[in-house]
Amino acid sequence: MPSKLQILAVFTLLAATSHSAASAQSAPVRPPDKVVYISDGQIRLGVDLDLGGAITCFQRIGGRNMVNSHDWGRQIQMSDYSGPVPYEPNGKMPEPSWAGLGWNPIQSGDAFGNRSKVISFTKQGQSLTVKCIPMHWPLNDVPGHCTFTSTITLRANAAIVHCVVALNRQDLTAYPARQQELPAVYTNGPWYRIFTYAGDKPFTHAPLSREPSVFLWRSWLATEHWAALVDTDNRGLGIWEPSAMQFSGGFAGKPGAGGPHDNPTGYLSPNQLEILDHNIVYRYQYTLIAGTTDQIRQYVYSHTRDAERGALPRYTFAHSREHWSYFNATDTGWPIKGELHVLPQTNNPQLIGPLNLWQASDAPVLLLRAAFKGGTGTARIFYRPMSQPGFTAADSLQFAVKSDGKYHTYRISLANAPGYSGAMISMRLDPYENGATGSWIGLREIELMPK
Repeated sequence: MPSKLQILAVFTLLAATSHSAASAQSAPVRPPDKVVYISDGQIRLGVDLDLGGAITCFQRIGGRNMVNSHDWGRQIQMSDYSGPVPYEPNGKMPEPSWAGLGWNPIQSGDAFGNRSKVISFTKQGQSLTVKCIPMHWPLNDVPGHCTFTSTITLRANAAIVHCVVALNRQDLTAYPARQQELPAVYTNGPWYRIFTYAGDKPFTHAPLSREPSVFLWRSWLATEHWAALVDTDNRGLGIWEPSAMQFSGGFAGKPGAGGPHDNPTGYLSPNQLEILDHNIVYRYQYTLIAGTTDQIRQYVYSHTRDAERGALPRYTFAHSREHWSYFNATDTGWPIKGELHVLPQTNNPQLIGPLNLWQASDAPVLLLRAAFKGGTGTARIFYRPMSQPGFTAADSLQFAVKSDGKYHTYRISLANAPGYSGAMISMRLDPYENGATGSWIGLREIELMPK
């Protein structure tokens, strides 16, 4: 999958990951396919039970298969990331080209030709469920201490895929968040043109943008939560992941021609920055959509509830981190039980929110339900304008807190805060600059409000 190469070349958390371009130099000997198909009369989808149940066929009836399977790092498949980097279990060394990927089980198999193992499979009508033990892509014959389960259901011109990643690692280290592929999608050579909506007025039929199809993948904001790889007739494959606003993708090889076993390939992936605990059960859902860009977009519009369009960010931490992550801090781990209990590892701990678009004028108030222990009695909230590549001190506001270790509700006015104007895409909470021994923060809710 080529976006792995991007990590090695750019090595930034804003890049997703992937594996295929370098592996194309020594693709494993291909065994006979063991593909099981489902169809609803409009779509035909196949999963390969010799490759962990990865999707190897997605096509309209009467059309061509759009999925590339030149090597085992492609297909449409689950792929997850955590530490350590590099990952060297029991002293086994990763293939040097992929060492920078760290802990990286994928659904199909590894770069050395060892296949993932399917441990259960069911098929009923237009649905199927497959569970596998994935393989670590950078390592030779190292199964993941986890299972991947995907349940696929066909409806009209789309496939709805629910994924479950269940970890059972012996390494209990709390590793930092990594960008996840939700999932990794590889298309054949004819589908090389990438379209999405990247503006600040989603769900208004505003003009689409075409993202450059370049090798060493790039990332962009997809504010309607979808992107598509299409051919010169504007037909192809779209992917919609409602929780993801960052996508990555590109194209490797000569565009315009090639089939499932040829080298040219397009790549797309919805990305989310996530912590994968040693024992987490992590779930996500995506939808593959066949059609023109207009049809793909209309599918997303018709399946996005009105309440979700323009909804202000609200995070309640009863059962999950809600895609929040940390810098210079950890929490007490999985499962989440009613709150986040965050512990500083060093000075300047940060709680970093996911990408989520809102207009500052619609949300002049921030509601914070939190408990602070330690510090100097002040905290700082950062807000990131869509026009900025990251957080800056100029776009932040300090506020007073009670450092008594008890929960309080803080109502913070952002209406006149410096830099709080226009389209915003993320928040960050710095509970204190210097976390002394015994300091912590408890967090139950963060909500942006109209008044």
